[in-house]
Order: sequence, then C-alpha cells, then structure tokens
Amino acid sequence: MTALAKKVDAIGLSSSNYIAELEKSGFCIVRGLMPVRKVEALHRDLKERFLRTPFCEGEFYGNHTKRFGGLLKRSEHAQDFVANDLIVQIAEGILGKFCDRIQLNFTQAIEIHPGSPLQAPHRDQDMWRGPTGDIEYLINVMWPFTPYTRDNGATLIWEESNHKQDTQVMNDEDAIAAEMNPGDVLIFLGSALHCAGANKTLRPRAGMVISYCLGWLKPYENQWLVYPPETARRFSPEVAGLAGYRIHRPNIGNYEGRCPSILLRNDVPEFLGAVDELPPDVVEPLKIFNAMRAQKFAISDKP
Repeated sequence: MTALAKKVDAIGLSSSNYIAELEKSGFCIVRGLMPVRKVEALHRDLKERFLRTPFCEGEFYGNHTKRFGGLLKRSEHAQDFVANDLIVQIAEGILGKFCDRIQLNFTQAIEIHPGSPLQAPHRDQDMWRGPTGDIEYLINVMWPFTPYTRDNGATLIWEESNHKQDTQVMNDEDAIAAEMNPGDVLIFLGSALHCAGANKTLRPRAGMVISYCLGWLKPYENQWLVYPPETARRFSPEVAGLAGYRIHRPNIGNYEGRCPSILLRNDVPEFLGAVDELPPDVVEPLKIFNAMRAQKFAISDKP
C-alpha cells in the first residue's frame, strides 16, 4: 500500500477531510465504505449483461474492454451506491461551489479483460472543452466489483495533477495504482490525470464508475433517455433528482416552465403554468426593479 493510501485511510469518514484531500491530491480512497455483500449483489445483477455486451471499439475505449451504462435500471442495488450519503456530501462539497445543484453525469459498468493495454492518460473534464484551472466540472467515484491490482489494470492516477492542468504528459513511474478490494472506493476529480492500467493477468477486472457533474452541464449520459419517467418513478426522490428530474436555477432543465419532477406524478396535467425557479441573487434585483417600475407607473397614472 502506498504512503498516500495509508494517509487517506487514517482520515476517517469525514466528508470535509476527504474534500480537503481531493482538493490537494486530486483523489482519495475510502476503505470499506460499502458492505461487500451489497457489492456482490450488484455485480451479480450485472453479470449477464457483462457476458452479452460486445467489446468496445475505438482508440479510447479499447478493444479488450466492455462498458455499459444505465445501471439504475439494471439493478435495484445501484441506488444505494448513487445516493451514498458520504459520496453525495463530498460531491456537493466539491461541485457545489460552481452550481446550484449537482446531477448524475453517468453510471457505467466496466470490465477490462486480459490483454488490455494501458489506456491513454486523460482528464475527464476535457469532454466539455471548457476553461480549466478555476472550476471543477465533475467528480468520479469508482467502485470495484473484483480486486483492483497493479497487474490486472487498476486505475493509475497522478497525484496533484489537478494542479498541473497544462501538463498532458507525466512520467509513468509517478502514477499511483489505485489498488482496492470490493467495498472500497476511489474518488477522483475530473481535473486529475488518470487512466486504466494494463491487464496482465488471466482474469477480467470489473467495477463501475458513478460520475457526478455540475447541474448546468450537459451530462455524458443522456439521463432522460436512459431513465424516462416510467423508469424514474421507481427511484427515490433524491436519486430521481440526480437523474435529471430536478430543475437547476435559473429555470434550467424545465418542463413547460416547471420542475421536471412533475413528470413523475401519475396524473401529469395537460396544461401547466410556468413557475420561476430563481436563485436569491437574481430574485432580489428583480423585486427591486419591479417595485420601482410599479411605483413609477402609479405616479404617471395620476390625473
């Protein structure tokens, strides 16, 4: 175990401590956060889909890797991981500085098979090609279904690369292998340089990534197509909100001018009146302007 991993383990289950470690190092590992039986139950639900899913194609995904999304509709256990209290607190602590509400970016199961080479190092935030250095766009949470070792393709990550975002190539020997067991979890920033390691063993390594992003971004996975209302009605209100059924002020992601959570009702009205969803710093100037305008017209209307 690396010195960094030992240091992170000693922090304890305080979201503020993990947030501080993430902001400093770009990643952290939480040991034993989820009961192993819960991980095994989720993995069991996904095994058939792993078997039937074709291998990926392309230079980035790799031809020896299987990936699929929409995990909330594939296993009832997925909600426990998506809505884990500590993880959500950390995600909100990191991303809440830059948005009104966070959302799911994607849920993805990944199986890296024997012979899979080292993936190209990358930063996940680069999918949006926005300004970098002053804002965090997303946070990734990787849950292993099988042990992650340096030999079987454990995620490699460069410590403090979140502070060197102009550097796209770093020394391979400086990368830290995120070795974990089921129940552990790797959390890393979208600004952290990382990649999947090469699988030099005879068995696949499997796990999933749950990604959270700023609520005003277009997510990697189209949540409303993956989880239409008839599917999202089975979710808890918190998970449904993360999956896009929650408006982001000011009025972003609305349905007929209303919070899209209205679509989760059994009796969605045909005709709806739009209702503002605005942050206080927008509401107050509008109130002052409208009051002044009303007073001006009241004076001008006097005979």
